[in-house]
Amino acid sequence: MSGSVLEIKNLHVSIEDKQILKGVDLTIKGGEFHAIMGPNGTGKSTLASAIMGHPLYEITEGSITLDGEDVLEMEVDERAKAGLFLAMQYPSEISGVTTSDFLRSAINAKREEGDEIPLMEFIKELDETLDFLEIDKSMATRYLNEGFSGGEKKRNEILQLMLLKPAIGILDEIDSGLDIDALKVVSKGINKLRDENFGTLIITHYQRLLNYITPDYVHVMMQGRVVKSGGPELAKRLEAEGYEWIKEELGIEDETIEQNA
Repeated sequence: MSGSVLEIKNLHVSIEDKQILKGVDLTIKGGEFHAIMGPNGTGKSTLASAIMGHPLYEITEGSITLDGEDVLEMEVDERAKAGLFLAMQYPSEISGVTTSDFLRSAINAKREEGDEIPLMEFIKELDETLDFLEIDKSMATRYLNEGFSGGEKKRNEILQLMLLKPAIGILDEIDSGLDIDALKVVSKGINKLRDENFGTLIITHYQRLLNYITPDYVHVMMQGRVVKSGGPELAKRLEAEGYEWIKEELGIEDETIEQNA
């Protein structure tokens, strides 16, 4: 079975009538690891939110398809069931819902009625994944992200990723705020998923994450579009030289779209 294909064509996105994305083209196939880098305010997080259907972001032009199906016609939960997953930059706290209950419900939501995951199978897989990610088992009984440290929230996002097994994972600055030990663990979890049935889009500012997760493709976003693509060596050059050489090469003038866009 070959992996899924997420195809983004000429995507234009606005928020509160301000245009953020100005024609993004990107194709991610199962088995491929893509990294997107770029200065603050160039639209990286906007792209992630638009793919998953955040209501504040208006698609004004272009298309997003998953295996030929129109993603823009899907509700947020339908996108998740179809195989899309977003590891958020700032995960929400959900009081009253334990991590284990949330995960089991999410797994069952992707399965047919009457084919729910058996409890003991779920517990075994959850325990094994917690051990793999070096997460204290008490996290499973705590309310989702409530009182979690930044590092715990990010590990919890990877726990969800590993248990839900999406076709395409979108990881929005999953390395933000992590110390080196947590970064290694998070990277280990992402690398374990690398096969032809899983593709990922990794949004990051730093080469340090890509020291542990080797991307197949690196893309640079500026002014709301992908302006340059290459292999892992592109990320290393950006780390060493910054973005000025790309601006000079392409004749791009400084323009900040919005902070955390």
